[in-house]
Amino acid sequence: QVHLVESGGDSVQAGGSLRLSCAASGYTYSTKFMGWFRQAPGKEREGVAAISMRFGTTFYGDSVKGRFTISRDNAQNTMYLQMTSLKPEDTAMYYCAADGRRTLSANFPLRESQYDYWGQGTQVTVSS
Repeated sequence: QVHLVESGGDSVQAGGSLRLSCAASGYTYSTKFMGWFRQAPGKEREGVAAISMRFGTTFYGDSVKGRFTISRDNAQNTMYLQMTSLKPEDTAMYYCAADGRRTLSANFPLRESQYDYWGQGTQVTVSS
């Protein structure tokens, strides 16, 4: 089991920045990918960014490319999402996710189906 706890959500003005953190605990040795997802009211959950824990390869959703940066600190079992140039449409609950419970034949790091473990979420609100 892997336990994930997000932090860093807040209310900011458009154009502002935030850094989200996701602390992982438990059996993290089999984690290959971690990702950030978000869900706005009335909308489906969307893959925002993901990272390979071994190689550091990153993946981004089209709506955040060039504005968000995902990173990880393997020693601290922590993942980050640096968000800049925030827009009102970035307003959502942001969730951290990790895989590792199942062996997958192919990896799709920005899809929900990749992940086995989810955090409770942290709210980001961007006002215009």
